[in-house]
Amino acid sequence: MAERGPIAFVVDDEPAMADIVGFALETQGFETALFTSAETAWNELQTSRPDLVVLDVMLPGISGITLCRRIKARWDIPVILVTAKGEVSDRIAGLEAEADDYIAKPFHPRELALRAQRLVRRSESAGALMTASGGIELDPSSHDMIIGNERVLLTANEFKILSALMSRPGVILSFAQLLLLGWGESDRIGEREMIKAAIYRIRHKLDAAVPGSAAVIESVRGTGYILRAQP
Repeated sequence: MAERGPIAFVVDDEPAMADIVGFALETQGFETALFTSAETAWNELQTSRPDLVVLDVMLPGISGITLCRRIKARWDIPVILVTAKGEVSDRIAGLEAEADDYIAKPFHPRELALRAQRLVRRSESAGALMTASGGIELDPSSHDMIIGNERVLLTANEFKILSALMSRPGVILSFAQLLLLGWGESDRIGEREMIKAAIYRIRHKLDAAVPGSAAVIESVRGTGYILRAQP
């Protein structure tokens, strides 16, 4: 029996666009399920867990942004948002909702499929604990941060940014470098706002677990961030 490919949910209220996305993914080995509304996709997610969700931002009823936020609050499922060309606000909102990637219309179907493959491979490659000086550990299997015997759940974006910092301890990482290490890209609209917001939340979670531990992450004015050992 042939091994099944990764499963992708495609959510788009335009049947023609859903068919294009579905066909592009299937040519790269995905199995797809198509949904015309966020509500129907959400209902299916209660009993089925795909390897990827490709989600149009503009949907009737519940928006794609809202559905993305709901998914990320409960599961570590990669999400690609499909946005209208030039809608910068949609892209920034999607990144704030923890979307893993976005692609603007019109797009080349093969580009979408390759982005999807990359996200699924990255999701499947979660390995052992990552440890940094300062007593922080990351558990890729659960997206937990472990510090002071406390387990703290990180969002997808928080996990990626902290992983990038922990992979280069003592090195100043620019916003572009954090994007490259976390997402495989060096240029993304809204990058600074997304990273600053994630760092703020990470620091808050660190201090809530072990007071004063947020000092391990230092900002470098106008440049980026550095992970240092605690005194």
